Amino acid sequence: MLKKVILCCLLASPVLASEDIPDQYPASLLYSKPVEVIPHVFSAIGATAPSTYENAGHNNNLSFILTGDGVVVINGGGSYLLAQALHEEIKTLTDQPVRLVINENGQGHAMLGNSYWADQGVKIVAHIDAAHEFEDRGAQSLAGAENRLQERAKGSRVVVPDETFEEVYRVPFGDMEIQALHLGPSHSPGDIVVWMPEQSLVIAGDIAFHERMLPIFEETITIDWLETWEEEFEKLNATYVIPGHGHPTNMDQVRRYTRDYLVYLREKVGEHLDAGGDLAGAYYVDQSPYTHLDTFEELATKNAGRVFEQMEFE
Repeated sequence: MLKKVILCCLLASPVLASEDIPDQYPASLLYSKPVEVIPHVFSAIGATAPSTYENAGHNNNLSFILTGDGVVVINGGGSYLLAQALHEEIKTLTDQPVRLVINENGQGHAMLGNSYWADQGVKIVAHIDAAHEFEDRGAQSLAGAENRLQERAKGSRVVVPDETFEEVYRVPFGDMEIQALHLGPSHSPGDIVVWMPEQSLVIAGDIAFHERMLPIFEETITIDWLETWEEEFEKLNATYVIPGHGHPTNMDQVRRYTRDYLVYLREKVGEHLDAGGDLAGAYYVDQSPYTHLDTFEELATKNAGRVFEQMEFE
């Protein structure tokens, strides 16, 4: 009963984010101890800050599902040792073996821990575009992690998925219906969500943000992200949302800070373009409604500049 009360409170209002807290779980390389979001679904919530030595590169959410016939891990983790730390926590909760790792995209913090899981003989699955991204940029991601994490990156190496898919991957074991879905282009190549229809829970990955500002990369096409959101993500009508970064929440919160932010920023940049503004001025369009988000200082001006470059030729 207490767990239900806590979860209701968590889903009803934003939880204070943790950009300024170096580490919430000093006993482990994990930034925070895994919590049970709903029965059988756990997540170790990462820092809402950039990857640092102090947070051991755990700045995204590492989730796992106890299916009754094995464990499904969502995200390989940002390093070999970080994946190992997650596995140690899993083993305190269940005797079920880890049978599958799903990479939510091709970024380093989703895939560099594949090296640990591969050594355990665990099958690794990702979207085909994420696999290509990691093949192309994995060495760069590894070098960056080694530079930031130093000895905490020990054992990490580039390991590509064993299997890829294009639209849907259904977990072929266990008592629950679990689907990895590529809904369309969003934040980065190969972004997927993990959908549990019976539980009305989506592990949304980087299609959805709320406690920290979302990043817009060079390859992030915001108009396509909005279309994917409206045409596919909203249709899931999820009750529970575990985003790629930040605490578990609900659709209202991620809509407010993802879809609504993208619409707002495009409107502001559009007004700037209509007034004859240039790229230098676009960096300073008003984003004041979002200054309270973690990583605002690192990302807001970059986001505005990239949206300007896109909209200039739309």
